Amino acid sequence: MPEYLTELLRRPPVGWWDLLDIAIVAILIYEFLKLIRGTRGVQMAAGSLLIVALFYLSRLAPLQTVNWMIRNMLVYVAFAAIVIFQSDIRRALAHFGQARFFRYFNRQEAADETIEELVVASTMLSTQRVGAIIAIEREIGLRNYIESGIPLDAELTYDLLVTIFQPGSPLHDGAVILQENRVAAAACFLPLTVNPRVSRELGTRHRAAIGLTEEGDAAAIVVSEETGQIGLARDGGIERGLTADRLREQLRELIVQRRVRRRAPPPAYDV
Repeated sequence: MPEYLTELLRRPPVGWWDLLDIAIVAILIYEFLKLIRGTRGVQMAAGSLLIVALFYLSRLAPLQTVNWMIRNMLVYVAFAAIVIFQSDIRRALAHFGQARFFRYFNRQEAADETIEELVVASTMLSTQRVGAIIAIEREIGLRNYIESGIPLDAELTYDLLVTIFQPGSPLHDGAVILQENRVAAAACFLPLTVNPRVSRELGTRHRAAIGLTEEGDAAAIVVSEETGQIGLARDGGIERGLTADRLREQLRELIVQRRVRRRAPPPAYDV
Protein backbone atom coordinates (compact mmCIF):
# COMPACT_ATOMS: atom_id res chain seq x y z
CA MET A 1 0.00 0.00 0.00
CA PRO A 2 1.38 3.47 -0.85
CA GLU A 3 2.77 5.44 2.07
CA TYR A 4 0.40 8.38 1.71
CA LEU A 5 -2.61 6.07 1.86
CA THR A 6 -1.23 4.50 5.02
CA GLU A 7 -0.84 7.91 6.62
CA LEU A 8 -4.37 8.85 5.58
CA LEU A 9 -5.85 5.72 7.16
CA ARG A 10 -3.93 6.32 10.39
CA ARG A 11 -5.56 9.71 10.97
CA PRO A 12 -7.52 10.04 14.26
CA PRO A 13 -11.30 9.69 14.14
CA VAL A 14 -13.41 12.75 13.35
CA GLY A 15 -14.99 14.28 16.46
CA TRP A 16 -17.70 16.85 17.13
CA TRP A 17 -15.22 19.73 17.15
CA ASP A 18 -13.96 18.63 13.73
CA LEU A 19 -17.50 18.62 12.36
CA LEU A 20 -18.12 22.07 13.81
CA ASP A 21 -14.87 23.30 12.27
CA ILE A 22 -15.88 21.95 8.85
CA ALA A 23 -19.38 23.43 9.14
CA ILE A 24 -18.06 26.91 9.99
CA VAL A 25 -15.62 26.86 7.09
CA ALA A 26 -18.34 25.64 4.71
CA ILE A 27 -20.72 28.41 5.80
CA LEU A 28 -18.02 31.06 5.38
CA ILE A 29 -17.17 29.81 1.89
CA TYR A 30 -20.87 29.69 0.94
CA GLU A 31 -21.52 33.24 2.18
CA PHE A 32 -18.40 34.47 0.40
CA LEU A 33 -19.49 32.92 -2.89
CA LYS A 34 -22.96 34.45 -2.55
CA LEU A 35 -21.41 37.83 -1.83
CA ILE A 36 -19.11 37.94 -4.85
CA ARG A 37 -21.62 36.43 -7.28
CA GLY A 38 -22.22 38.85 -10.12
CA THR A 39 -19.46 41.26 -9.04
CA ARG A 40 -15.86 41.85 -10.06
CA GLY A 41 -14.88 39.84 -6.98
CA VAL A 42 -15.42 36.74 -9.11
CA GLN A 43 -12.51 37.70 -11.36
CA MET A 44 -10.42 38.48 -8.30
CA ALA A 45 -11.16 35.07 -6.79
CA ALA A 46 -10.32 33.33 -10.07
CA GLY A 47 -7.03 35.22 -10.31
CA SER A 48 -6.16 34.34 -6.71
CA LEU A 49 -6.84 30.65 -7.35
CA LEU A 50 -4.63 30.79 -10.43
CA ILE A 51 -1.76 32.31 -8.44
CA VAL A 52 -2.13 29.67 -5.70
CA ALA A 53 -2.14 26.91 -8.31
CA LEU A 54 1.00 28.31 -9.94
CA PHE A 55 2.68 28.54 -6.53
CA TYR A 56 2.13 24.86 -5.73
CA LEU A 57 2.95 23.87 -9.29
CA SER A 58 6.25 25.74 -9.03
CA ARG A 59 7.14 23.75 -5.90
CA LEU A 60 6.34 20.43 -7.53
CA ALA A 61 7.94 21.07 -10.94
CA PRO A 62 10.20 22.75 -9.61
CA LEU A 63 9.93 26.16 -11.26
CA GLN A 64 12.31 28.22 -9.13
CA THR A 65 11.79 31.53 -10.93
CA VAL A 66 7.99 31.36 -10.77
CA ASN A 67 8.13 30.34 -7.11
CA TRP A 68 10.46 33.22 -6.25
CA MET A 69 8.34 35.74 -8.13
CA ILE A 70 5.08 34.68 -6.48
CA ARG A 71 6.60 34.66 -2.98
CA ASN A 72 7.93 38.19 -3.42
CA MET A 73 4.79 39.55 -5.05
CA LEU A 74 2.24 38.23 -2.53
CA VAL A 75 2.79 41.03 -0.01
CA TYR A 76 2.38 43.78 -2.62
CA VAL A 77 -0.62 42.03 -4.20
CA ALA A 78 -2.36 41.92 -0.82
CA PHE A 79 -1.93 45.69 -0.28
CA ALA A 80 -3.02 46.41 -3.84
CA ALA A 81 -6.15 44.29 -3.42
CA ILE A 82 -7.11 46.17 -0.25
CA VAL A 83 -6.81 49.52 -2.04
CA ILE A 84 -8.56 48.46 -5.24
CA PHE A 85 -11.38 46.51 -3.63
CA GLN A 86 -11.96 48.62 -0.53
CA SER A 87 -15.64 49.22 -1.39
CA ASP A 88 -16.24 45.50 -1.89
CA ILE A 89 -14.49 44.73 1.40
CA ARG A 90 -16.70 47.23 3.24
CA ARG A 91 -19.77 45.68 1.66
CA ALA A 92 -18.62 42.20 2.67
CA LEU A 93 -18.06 43.21 6.30
CA ALA A 94 -21.45 44.93 6.38
CA HIS A 95 -23.05 41.80 4.93
CA PHE A 96 -21.57 39.56 7.63
CA GLY A 97 -22.57 42.10 10.27
CA GLN A 98 -26.21 41.75 9.15
CA ALA A 99 -26.26 38.00 9.68
CA ARG A 100 -29.05 36.60 11.81
CA PHE A 101 -26.70 35.91 14.69
CA PHE A 102 -25.78 39.60 14.97
CA ARG A 103 -29.30 40.86 14.35
CA TYR A 104 -30.19 39.80 17.89
CA PHE A 105 -27.84 42.43 19.31
CA ASN A 106 -29.02 45.35 17.17
CA ARG A 107 -32.72 44.46 17.12
CA GLN A 108 -33.61 47.40 19.35
CA GLU A 109 -31.75 49.88 17.13
CA ALA A 110 -33.31 48.45 13.97
CA ALA A 111 -36.78 48.61 15.51
CA ASP A 112 -36.30 52.25 16.51
CA GLU A 113 -35.19 53.14 12.98
CA THR A 114 -38.22 51.35 11.53
CA ILE A 115 -40.56 53.21 13.86
CA GLU A 116 -39.08 56.60 12.97
CA GLU A 117 -39.30 55.90 9.24
CA LEU A 118 -42.95 54.92 9.61
CA VAL A 119 -43.81 57.96 11.73
CA VAL A 120 -42.11 60.39 9.34
CA ALA A 121 -43.72 58.78 6.28
CA SER A 122 -47.18 58.76 7.89
CA THR A 123 -46.84 62.40 8.95
CA MET A 124 -45.75 63.50 5.48
CA LEU A 125 -48.57 61.60 3.79
CA SER A 126 -51.04 63.05 6.27
CA THR A 127 -49.85 66.59 5.56
CA GLN A 128 -50.20 66.03 1.81
CA ARG A 129 -53.62 64.35 2.18
CA VAL A 130 -52.33 61.27 0.37
CA GLY A 131 -54.15 58.05 1.20
CA ALA A 132 -52.00 55.11 2.31
CA ILE A 133 -52.15 51.76 4.08
CA ILE A 134 -49.04 50.12 5.54
CA ALA A 135 -49.38 46.62 6.98
CA ILE A 136 -46.85 45.38 9.53
CA GLU A 137 -46.20 41.65 9.80
CA ARG A 138 -45.70 40.37 13.34
CA GLU A 139 -45.74 36.74 14.50
CA ILE A 140 -48.24 35.42 11.93
CA GLY A 141 -46.91 35.61 8.39
CA LEU A 142 -48.56 37.60 5.59
CA ARG A 143 -47.11 35.61 2.70
CA ASN A 144 -50.48 35.17 0.95
CA TYR A 145 -51.04 38.92 0.84
CA ILE A 146 -47.42 39.63 -0.13
CA GLU A 147 -47.79 37.34 -3.15
CA SER A 148 -50.87 39.28 -4.27
CA GLY A 149 -48.81 42.44 -4.80
CA ILE A 150 -45.58 43.53 -6.45
CA PRO A 151 -42.51 42.13 -4.63
CA LEU A 152 -39.91 44.74 -3.67
CA ASP A 153 -37.76 43.44 -0.77
CA ALA A 154 -36.38 46.95 -0.32
CA GLU A 155 -34.90 48.83 2.60
CA LEU A 156 -37.53 50.73 4.56
CA THR A 157 -37.23 54.51 4.15
CA TYR A 158 -39.82 57.25 4.41
CA ASP A 159 -38.84 58.44 0.91
CA LEU A 160 -39.78 55.08 -0.54
CA LEU A 161 -43.12 54.93 1.25
CA VAL A 162 -44.07 58.48 0.27
CA THR A 163 -43.11 57.79 -3.35
CA ILE A 164 -45.11 54.56 -3.53
CA PHE A 165 -48.35 56.19 -2.39
CA GLN A 166 -48.17 59.22 -4.67
CA PRO A 167 -51.29 59.26 -6.89
CA GLY A 168 -49.18 59.11 -10.06
CA SER A 169 -47.31 55.99 -8.91
CA PRO A 170 -48.41 52.67 -10.44
CA LEU A 171 -48.09 51.10 -6.96
CA HIS A 172 -50.23 53.56 -5.02
CA ASP A 173 -53.35 51.38 -5.11
CA GLY A 174 -53.26 48.68 -2.47
CA ALA A 175 -51.19 48.18 0.65
CA VAL A 176 -47.50 48.10 1.43
CA ILE A 177 -46.49 45.16 3.61
CA LEU A 178 -43.48 45.32 5.94
CA GLN A 179 -41.65 42.13 6.82
CA GLU A 180 -38.62 42.04 9.13
CA ASN A 181 -38.13 45.81 8.91
CA ARG A 182 -38.13 45.73 5.09
CA VAL A 183 -40.67 46.62 2.43
CA ALA A 184 -41.67 43.17 1.21
CA ALA A 185 -44.25 44.19 -1.39
CA ALA A 186 -46.52 46.98 -2.58
CA ALA A 187 -49.95 47.16 -4.25
CA CYS A 188 -51.13 44.24 -2.12
CA PHE A 189 -54.79 43.28 -1.75
CA LEU A 190 -56.14 42.95 1.79
CA PRO A 191 -59.44 41.41 2.94
CA LEU A 192 -62.27 43.81 3.82
CA THR A 193 -63.96 43.51 7.18
CA VAL A 194 -67.59 42.41 7.30
CA ASN A 195 -68.10 43.46 10.90
CA PRO A 196 -71.41 45.40 11.06
CA ARG A 197 -70.16 47.47 14.02
CA VAL A 198 -67.59 49.26 11.89
CA SER A 199 -68.54 52.88 11.30
CA ARG A 200 -70.01 53.67 7.89
CA GLU A 201 -67.74 56.70 7.74
CA LEU A 202 -64.76 54.43 7.17
CA GLY A 203 -63.72 53.87 3.58
CA THR A 204 -62.15 50.92 1.79
CA ARG A 205 -58.66 51.52 3.19
CA HIS A 206 -59.82 51.49 6.78
CA ARG A 207 -62.01 48.44 6.20
CA ALA A 208 -59.12 46.60 4.57
CA ALA A 209 -56.84 47.46 7.49
CA ILE A 210 -59.39 46.20 10.00
CA GLY A 211 -60.05 43.08 7.93
CA LEU A 212 -56.38 42.20 7.92
CA THR A 213 -56.05 42.56 11.69
CA GLU A 214 -59.13 40.39 12.22
CA GLU A 215 -57.38 37.43 10.60
CA GLY A 216 -54.11 37.60 12.53
CA ASP A 217 -51.87 39.66 14.77
CA ALA A 218 -50.73 42.09 12.06
CA ALA A 219 -51.14 45.84 12.44
CA ALA A 220 -51.82 48.45 9.79
CA ILE A 221 -51.25 52.20 9.55
CA VAL A 222 -53.93 54.03 7.56
CA VAL A 223 -53.75 57.59 6.28
CA SER A 224 -57.09 59.06 5.21
CA GLU A 225 -57.15 60.73 1.82
CA GLU A 226 -60.17 62.88 2.75
CA THR A 227 -59.18 64.12 6.22
CA GLY A 228 -55.47 63.35 6.42
CA GLN A 229 -56.00 61.59 9.74
CA ILE A 230 -53.61 58.85 10.77
CA GLY A 231 -55.12 55.63 12.07
CA LEU A 232 -53.71 52.40 13.46
CA ALA A 233 -55.63 49.16 13.12
CA ARG A 234 -54.89 46.23 15.41
CA ASP A 235 -56.79 43.28 16.87
CA GLY A 236 -59.83 43.98 14.71
CA GLY A 237 -60.20 47.59 15.82
CA ILE A 238 -58.86 50.95 14.75
CA GLU A 239 -57.76 54.10 16.52
CA ARG A 240 -57.94 57.26 14.43
CA GLY A 241 -56.68 60.80 14.78
CA LEU A 242 -53.24 59.75 16.01
CA THR A 243 -50.52 62.33 16.53
CA ALA A 244 -46.92 61.56 15.65
CA ASP A 245 -46.06 60.93 19.30
CA ARG A 246 -49.06 58.68 19.83
CA LEU A 247 -48.28 56.71 16.68
CA ARG A 248 -44.68 56.31 17.77
CA GLU A 249 -45.80 55.04 21.16
CA GLN A 250 -48.19 52.51 19.63
CA LEU A 251 -45.64 51.26 17.11
CA ARG A 252 -43.03 50.83 19.81
CA GLU A 253 -45.46 48.64 21.70
CA LEU A 254 -46.21 46.60 18.59
CA ILE A 255 -42.72 46.21 17.14
CA VAL A 256 -40.37 46.26 20.11
CA GLN A 257 -42.63 44.35 22.46
CA ARG A 258 -44.22 42.14 19.82
CA ARG A 259 -43.09 38.93 21.53
CA VAL A 260 -45.07 39.63 24.66
CA ARG A 261 -47.55 36.79 24.86
CA ARG A 262 -50.36 38.66 26.51
CA ARG A 263 -51.95 40.93 23.97
CA ALA A 264 -53.47 44.24 24.91
CA PRO A 265 -57.30 44.54 24.67
CA PRO A 266 -58.47 45.76 21.24
CA PRO A 267 -59.27 49.47 20.96
CA ALA A 268 -62.85 50.59 20.64
CA TYR A 269 -64.39 50.91 17.19
CA ASP A 270 -65.05 54.37 15.81
CA VAL A 271 -68.74 55.12 15.64
